[in-house]
Amino acid sequence: MKKVILLFLFICSQTIFSFNKITETEKLAATCKVWGFLKYYHPKVANGELNWDNQLLEKLPLIEKAQTKEELSLILENWIDDLGPVKEIAPIVTPKEVKFFDKNFDLSWFNDKLFSKRLSKKLKFIEENRFQSNEEFGPSFDGFKNLKNYFNLDYTNKNSKLLMFYAYWNVVEYYYPYKYIMDQKWDKTLNELLPSVVESKTPEDFYKVLRKAAAKLNDTHVQFHIYPSETTKKSFYYFPATGKVIDEKLVITEILGDSLAQADNIKIGTVITKINDKSIREIIEEKRDIISASNEVAFLDKVLRTILVSESEKVNVEFLKDGKYETKSMTWFNYHDSHRNEYKKGAQIKKDKFKLLDNNIGYVNMGVIKPKNVPNMIDALKSTKAIVFDMRNYPNGTFGEIGNFLNSEEKEFCLYTYPYSNYPGKYTWEEGRKVGFENKDHYKGKVVVLLNEDSISQSEWTAMCFQTAGNTSIIGSQTAGADGNVFEFDFSGYHTNFSGIGVYYPDGRETQRIGIVPDIEIKPTILGIQQGKDEVLERALLYIETGK
Repeated sequence: MKKVILLFLFICSQTIFSFNKITETEKLAATCKVWGFLKYYHPKVANGELNWDNQLLEKLPLIEKAQTKEELSLILENWIDDLGPVKEIAPIVTPKEVKFFDKNFDLSWFNDKLFSKRLSKKLKFIEENRFQSNEEFGPSFDGFKNLKNYFNLDYTNKNSKLLMFYAYWNVVEYYYPYKYIMDQKWDKTLNELLPSVVESKTPEDFYKVLRKAAAKLNDTHVQFHIYPSETTKKSFYYFPATGKVIDEKLVITEILGDSLAQADNIKIGTVITKINDKSIREIIEEKRDIISASNEVAFLDKVLRTILVSESEKVNVEFLKDGKYETKSMTWFNYHDSHRNEYKKGAQIKKDKFKLLDNNIGYVNMGVIKPKNVPNMIDALKSTKAIVFDMRNYPNGTFGEIGNFLNSEEKEFCLYTYPYSNYPGKYTWEEGRKVGFENKDHYKGKVVVLLNEDSISQSEWTAMCFQTAGNTSIIGSQTAGADGNVFEFDFSGYHTNFSGIGVYYPDGRETQRIGIVPDIEIKPTILGIQQGKDEVLERALLYIETGK
């Protein structure tokens, strides 16, 4: 009987132990969250008194040895206790003028099943008695805190990789304004990618993991450039033209190297269906986890830059012409040669800043016109029945004077959300921008703004400004869906960024990911490109004449 009881007790103890066992990913994810929280919240850490990066590197070997939830909690509890007592200052009163935007804020993980009740209580106490900062949010704001610590880490070392990954994950967790509208919860990304961080063998492998994390931000502003090292330098070769992805085909819209394009009969409207035996669709799908984009049109625009570059100068390209497919073995060239239009050298056709079209309609190229040109534009076009502002490009800071010309009174055209330094993870609604003044001489005709996937950030923001005129119509297609400023992060091995503040319409409507919604949707077609038409501009002119 005693043997049976002992066997039963042994089995129970083993079962309980197995229930409390913790995986490496669970340990590392929990540590990431606690370390990041203390970095921004604990008074002795957030004020820069301690070298918090070194403390993590010292604690990781202990955490690696933890086998149960209890052991992990005890290590984290002792770590907090070693920092010294936190002065009780609660309740912290929020100023009356502060209006919180809380959609990003989530500290519910304090009650994670991995944590002891004591640890959860300690974390909650620190939140309630958190560091109070005098720092104002501005261009010099450093969400990483002591950014210099991450410049020259050894990315062949597991713990250094974890430090960098933790730092990046937490700066997004607390200072990315659009975290709440990412396709995938940021917590899930942490758990998904931690094994790859640990398993990465070379710095380049590690950077690729970080790039996958950056892609999860669903932000067209995000770029991720890996700097080549002496051991990874490669030569790249380029197709002598660029274009758009339409109907899962690549359609040429611009020649970049005219003599090279002519040698292979590449023209505006040429259709490419495969590159090195892979369809355009297959190539696109291969890139989905490494390119960050707010929406599908922005993704297709960004992915194009990777399609038309090769590590080999010999490339097989399949073309579609008159219903027939033809594969050519092409030679692609370096960037300089593939982007040099010799035939146009010395005779480049200058793009008009503005001009008068037929039927008394004005046209303004927002990517070319500069502030100094605006008075002349206003004088030349003020008596027209309509002005088309072509913003399928990036403007040059001309929104103010043009916006004043279009409006009869002052109007607000956007609101912002800024990080709240005294409560990391929370944002505050801030006063936006206004345009216009009491102006009897404002423009009386129709205002038409042309937009597409090339319209990003300042383009979208300027379109919001022009919409205040009240007689404005947006014609074109979905924009890039990335508004606001950009946080830049540059390290020895890579460079990346993301949108830094939230931008909304005055009524709180979102623009991130959605972009500026057209009143009339029209996209270029393959046939239209081949016929040399600007179908978007043509649709705008039809609308001006017919009102439809």
